[in-house]
Amino acid sequence: MNMKIGFGFDVHPLQNGKDLWLGGVKIPHTKGCVGHSDADVLIHAICDALLGAAGLRDIGNQFPNTDDTYKGIDSKILLQKTMHLLTEKKYQIGNIDCTLCIEEPKINPHIPAMQKALASILKTEEENISIKATTNEKLGYIGSEEGAHAYAVVLIYKS
Repeated sequence: MNMKIGFGFDVHPLQNGKDLWLGGVKIPHTKGCVGHSDADVLIHAICDALLGAAGLRDIGNQFPNTDDTYKGIDSKILLQKTMHLLTEKKYQIGNIDCTLCIEEPKINPHIPAMQKALASILKTEEENISIKATTNEKLGYIGSEEGAHAYAVVLIYKS
């Protein structure tokens, strides 16, 4: 079988005064995600989906938060490393479909920049990366702005 599908999910708490990185883009906001790396929840979900599709487990297995090598690392580097692992197995990106769940700020104006940043790393066309954003209608940890999460589905194929 030449095509495989992967699913990814990631969640991070939000904290005042932290930078908010989403899809490889720094977004102006009073809160940012907290994590071992730069906590880019969207890139982490994409990495999990890609790794899963290729049978390479998940981001925690490949880049453990117990390893100081990854402390504060730019998640774009983790995505580059993920793509290197896929390239070694001769996989290419078919398409990626993501949903980002965050109450504030509004994400729509930043989606083209995210697509551009991700497409460059993933060596695919921007049109192959769909990013959608939604709020949680003020419900739960998303609605109270305590956290953010993201989902990603990917299609990869053997070249």
